[in-house]
Amino acid sequence: MVAITRRGTPCNTIGELPAVGTKAPNFRLVTENLKNWTLKNFKGKKKILYIVPSLDTPTCAMSTKIFNDRIASVDGVVIIISADLPWAMKRFCSTEGLEHVVNLSMMRDKKFGKDYGVLLVDGPLEGITARAVVVLDENDVVVHTELSQEIATEPDYDAALKAIGA
Repeated sequence: MVAITRRGTPCNTIGELPAVGTKAPNFRLVTENLKNWTLKNFKGKKKILYIVPSLDTPTCAMSTKIFNDRIASVDGVVIIISADLPWAMKRFCSTEGLEHVVNLSMMRDKKFGKDYGVLLVDGPLEGITARAVVVLDENDVVVHTELSQEIATEPDYDAALKAIGA
């Protein structure tokens, strides 16, 4: 369990992020077409998993736009993961013109949040995720992690992109 804050109020995650140098846990998340996707759908690609509470918050929306813009010229993919419904994520990205990120939803279960240690277990956002970045190489080995100690804080974009080789 890791203690973080939401606007200064303490809350806790279910565990810790996967350790750098370890194989990333596989996942089953939902696409905008309600299909299940796993890490195999991104085989051979470098990946930034950007885990957010909800795209319907200012920090999540802004940071998703920034990752979309910055990944366009990089060999890799940014995967936005949240508890939002897939079509809400699709609507947000369509409205904002975001074409370089992939949205995946935890709507069917919370296993991803548990396996990656980001599920919030208390506080007002209990049941959704903390804000985190997990960067995987093309073999799904964790090369960088970041858990935002304050949920409303933006991630370190430069560190994530450097870890992916940008």
